[in-house]
Amino acid sequence: MIHSSIQCLLIGGPRPFRADGTQSAMAREAVGAPVMLRRLGFEGDQVADTKVHGGADKAVHLYPAEHYPYWTAKLDGHPLLSAAGAFGENISASGLTEEQVRIGDRFRIGKALVEVAQGRQPCWKIDHHFGLHGLSREVIRTGRCGLYFRVIEEGIVAPGDAIEQVAAANHDWTIKRVFKLLIGGGHRIEGAAWELRQLAALESLAEVWRKRAGDLASAS
Repeated sequence: MIHSSIQCLLIGGPRPFRADGTQSAMAREAVGAPVMLRRLGFEGDQVADTKVHGGADKAVHLYPAEHYPYWTAKLDGHPLLSAAGAFGENISASGLTEEQVRIGDRFRIGKALVEVAQGRQPCWKIDHHFGLHGLSREVIRTGRCGLYFRVIEEGIVAPGDAIEQVAAANHDWTIKRVFKLLIGGGHRIEGAAWELRQLAALESLAEVWRKRAGDLASAS
């Protein structure tokens, strides 16, 4: 079972992001006080584009702190990587990498209970945020995507709170495996349709990714 703690807790809201008026909430800021975690996310935390961000299956974004040294070396010490929050995460913590965490794993974070729902699919906003074309492709290639929690029980969460795994999923669908199959091109491998059908039936997987798995299986 995984035992960790919140190294940094971040919240924020939509801000001007591009000259065409596009907004983004990626530039979240660290908080030093407890925050209430509700079904749809932390109080005071908002998303800019509700069509693709937010919702019950994307209530909390965690990005593994272990990835920062890799990106710092890869991106020549990009200034955004000098502190947590570079990837728009709500929680920065160690010990919850994509290889370790499975869909449906449950964690007690502070007073709240959360469940792993899906990985985080990167988009062009990461490229724009860093000012680096192709960064989202590198996230996909490496599988360093981070993850989303859904909230099972609301509760107060504070910086430094323990992250304690309280239930382990009874399958081997890690974030890494799911992300590779659905986003990283694994669905093109011969025989992938069988795995895709399995994934489409996984009730703890986020609805939108279950649908993607089913659509890809049908197209195989």
